[in-house]
Amino acid sequence: MDAGECRARAGDGTPNAARNETPYEQADRNFAELLQELRVTQTGVQILFAFLLTLAFTERFPDLDAYQRGTYLTTLLLAVLAAALFTAPAALHRTLFGRGAKRLIVDVSSRLAAYGLAVLALALAGAVTLVVDVVLGRAAGALTGGLALLTCAGLWAVLPWALRRGAGVP
Repeated sequence: MDAGECRARAGDGTPNAARNETPYEQADRNFAELLQELRVTQTGVQILFAFLLTLAFTERFPDLDAYQRGTYLTTLLLAVLAAALFTAPAALHRTLFGRGAKRLIVDVSSRLAAYGLAVLALALAGAVTLVVDVVLGRAAGALTGGLALLTCAGLWAVLPWALRRGAGVP
């Protein structure tokens, strides 16, 4: 869909007359709202990434076993991937700016943000798994990492899905 095909829609799929905005204004607003969401998630990823980077330079890092090192490296790479997914919309916008592709930018950026949240959930679960594994042991680490992942999935995916269904929002 190009920007010329963009149609302002309300939550129920009908034209969005309540906001009295053109399709281009809606695309601009949607992108601004998405960028605001990404600012929050990007900060979280940056903090997680910084934490993970410092771990490799601590005194206890050489004591990690193979499982813990694997968890560490996997989590570090997931944090990098999440950061890339969350910053990609800015690069996409910069590359396509002024070419009448705002709706496309919004649609692709929204998908990138959703993928970024999924990867961030895995990275958070990995970080929790690693820390709890070091402090309390393997079983506790696996359990709390799994609970962290379920919590993220519940709050970031299941809750919005349930609210959409309950409110009749497509």
